[in-house]
Amino acid sequence: MQIRYVKRDEINTKKWDSCIARSVNGIVYAYSWYLDIVAPEWDALVGDDYKAVFPLVFGNKYGFDYLYQPTFAQQLGLFSVGPLSEKLLKRFVDLATPKFRYINIHLNTFLKVEPSSYKTVSHKTYHLDLIESYPKISNRFAIATKNSVSFAVAHGVQVVKGLSAFQILELKQKANPEGLRRRQVEVFTQLITTSVSNGMGELYGAYNEMNELCSAAFFLKSNGKIVFMLSASNEDGVKLNAMFSIIDFVIRQYSEKRFVLDFEEAENEKTADFYQSFGAKECVYYQLIIDNLPVNIS
Repeated sequence: MQIRYVKRDEINTKKWDSCIARSVNGIVYAYSWYLDIVAPEWDALVGDDYKAVFPLVFGNKYGFDYLYQPTFAQQLGLFSVGPLSEKLLKRFVDLATPKFRYINIHLNTFLKVEPSSYKTVSHKTYHLDLIESYPKISNRFAIATKNSVSFAVAHGVQVVKGLSAFQILELKQKANPEGLRRRQVEVFTQLITTSVSNGMGELYGAYNEMNELCSAAFFLKSNGKIVFMLSASNEDGVKLNAMFSIIDFVIRQYSEKRFVLDFEEAENEKTADFYQSFGAKECVYYQLIIDNLPVNIS
């Protein structure tokens, strides 16, 4: 495979997005429109005629170019319409190291690396396969989760699909004024509006008996995954277990379909327990670190 370095303004976005769409490990974070929103600067390594691609999100510090993982994109790395192998991954990474003296990125779950090859740190994300029927999936909910869903229903919580970026972000900021910085609000606004317009974004809201929005969630649907990107609940939503109802609603909607509900990485043990209470399983991905900086810099 012939691999070449391509600057962002020279990338054929149609071919790039086609590669991500057809890749066995394609993921929403790797589409050109998504990278354009979350990454101020990115170029790429492209194999053959876009049969394999490797986004390079970069910055510069102390005169050295480096690769980093952009916020809002949990995993990137190599994507290929053909077979994936550690050997192919190594070819791409080795071509990046002469230009980028420091690399700290997250590979996607399909990419396996031997610890002896590079310095790596393992991370956990949480996946729930939705191929089975809803009764089978929900039967594996933790008892407390089943009770939480029933409690919400008994107290009149109603879940609907279709909110605006303003509604969920307003709810998020009112519930936790320091939760989102200005840059994060701007990025999420763009992600929500763009993804909804291209059919990949879905927003769900939970309303109480007085028809007031009390919980909301934003999901990205792409490449056989439904990624749980953002959630917000006010005090009433927490009391009513409204977020349990939203997750349950999404599971009902996509059960018996070829989708995996991707809860992303848990920020703490409580969040991990919440994901696992729906039957989600741990799935490992790797952080790749290569430090070729001068000793006095690194």
